[in-house]
Amino acid sequence: MSSIPISDRSCPVCGERKTSSLWQKEDLSLVRCQNCAMIFTRTAPPEMAGQFYNDLGTPYYLSPEKLESDYASVRFERELRLFRKFCPGGKVLDVGCSTGAFLYQLNQRNPGQYQVLGTDVSAPALAYAQSRGVNIVTGSFPDHDFGGAQFDAITFWAVLEHLPEPKPFVEKAVRLLKPGGYCFILVPNMKSLAVRLLGMKYRYIYPQHLNYFTPDTLQRLVTETQSMKLITRGTMHFNPVVIVQDFRRRGAAVSDAERAALLKRTTSWKQKPALKPVKFLYRAAEQMLAGLGLADNLFVVLQKQ
Repeated sequence: MSSIPISDRSCPVCGERKTSSLWQKEDLSLVRCQNCAMIFTRTAPPEMAGQFYNDLGTPYYLSPEKLESDYASVRFERELRLFRKFCPGGKVLDVGCSTGAFLYQLNQRNPGQYQVLGTDVSAPALAYAQSRGVNIVTGSFPDHDFGGAQFDAITFWAVLEHLPEPKPFVEKAVRLLKPGGYCFILVPNMKSLAVRLLGMKYRYIYPQHLNYFTPDTLQRLVTETQSMKLITRGTMHFNPVVIVQDFRRRGAAVSDAERAALLKRTTSWKQKPALKPVKFLYRAAEQMLAGLGLADNLFVVLQKQ
């Protein structure tokens, strides 16, 4: 996380300071930029600027439920499929890698094809990644000296929504990519079916998320970066259980323990052969929503020119 004060932020996409109030959820206030329509938090708790994710490492990232789910073979199916479509091999840097599960799965499924490196601000999560054979570097990504290393691909899976200033992260990725290299970004979708149905009751509108992207605002953020070309964009993931639970809870906070428990439960369902017919219907629904731009997460793939 950036060490800059985040008590009074400008728009993280265009820098505009003029905003209009959008939603209020307990102590969380969302505003909309009057210039580019980006939705973000104008203020945030001070602890979000640094130590927060380091402290979250042991109780959440290293919880048995979260680890079991993250390292399950079905966990990163969509991300891996998208990644492999564009990057069949080479040097890969995963920014915000947490416990290293994506990089671990990438190597397990494609032995010898990638040289992987992960970075994060959560020391306990990185220590676990290292214990599973994932090479890691610690500290702030924009400030880290990679010693002239260049990468064939850099990934930001569910990272930019947490950052007070996402632009420096994308700009750093551009400098580290080889010509022709790819940058993969995934963030929650503020145009998703879940947000349309639940509004502020949606569990992922919460203090850990500082930025709330739509397809247009995400595209504007990434395409303003020089020498990067947008190759493809879309939406993926759909969790109907979250919609049902959040509707019943009427916006009540969901603890990290509950989120980890649900992740474990849905991961186990995906692994049960008896549920194959249900999984077929689920995938059909997810593909339909993705085609309409209504799935839970946005993704973009960029290529350095």
